[in-house]
Amino acid sequence: MFQNQQQMHPQEETSSGWSREKDAVGLPGGLAIAIHLILVGIAIFGFATQNIPLGVGLMLLVFFTLGGYFTVAPGESFVLMMFGKYVGTVKKNGIFWTLPWVGKQRISLRTRTLNGQQLKVNDSMGNPIEIACVIVWKVTDTYRSTFEVQNYESFVAMQSETAIRHIAATHPYDSDDDRAISLRRNASEVCDDLVKEIQARLAPAGVTVTDASLSHLAYSPEIAGAMLRRQQAAAVISARQRIVEGAVGMVEMALQRIEEKKMVQMSEDQKAAMVANLMTVLCSEQSAQPVVNTSVQASS
Repeated sequence: MFQNQQQMHPQEETSSGWSREKDAVGLPGGLAIAIHLILVGIAIFGFATQNIPLGVGLMLLVFFTLGGYFTVAPGESFVLMMFGKYVGTVKKNGIFWTLPWVGKQRISLRTRTLNGQQLKVNDSMGNPIEIACVIVWKVTDTYRSTFEVQNYESFVAMQSETAIRHIAATHPYDSDDDRAISLRRNASEVCDDLVKEIQARLAPAGVTVTDASLSHLAYSPEIAGAMLRRQQAAAVISARQRIVEGAVGMVEMALQRIEEKKMVQMSEDQKAAMVANLMTVLCSEQSAQPVVNTSVQASS
């Protein structure tokens, strides 16, 4: 009443061997309904002709075999098992019929979202942080999701949490080195690594991860204030470095232009005083207040 079609794909190989998922095609529901109607008609004819055993037998057969119907909706599948043996998986949509004693387990093939809880972990620098991720996944191998793991949904949740902890522990929350990958600055690279990490862990369950993104990332409350002051100090230092670099360039250009145009002849002490004054004006946080010498020497 059903046929098996073996499917093996190289990309579905697991650590224990090739994927064992098979297509099981059940008897089309329309044909099964027609056969049942014919049997009911024959049973009624048996009752009408006083052939009671025939009528009762056919009615019992029809009643007993009604349990073989099952409907496959879009985005769903049925794993068929007979006497503890895997028969195959039906993924084609529609109504089908199989032997009543064949077990049927519904497996959803739709894309699902796992909204992970906030986890408190230490980053690669030992700082306690809070992190949470949203993972998009779906079942692609019904055999592995049914028989290779105890509960594939719990397996997805637990392995995803483990992968998130591992990724967070191998990257710093933030880094002064622009070439280093950090959780805060390089979110896309971190998410790509997270997808690869989770996919490797979920392969035995026949699950494919399509996307992963960080939904929460912050320092733990006990160090959040200290890390904020550290970031502010780093920002001030960076700004000061840029200001000093710009001021040195402007002073150098000013001295060079004065010498090229021979505006004034200055001694080394005068140049040093000019450099000091220009650096004070350019690097000061407040506006400089010029002092103009207005004293005039009285003539005798």
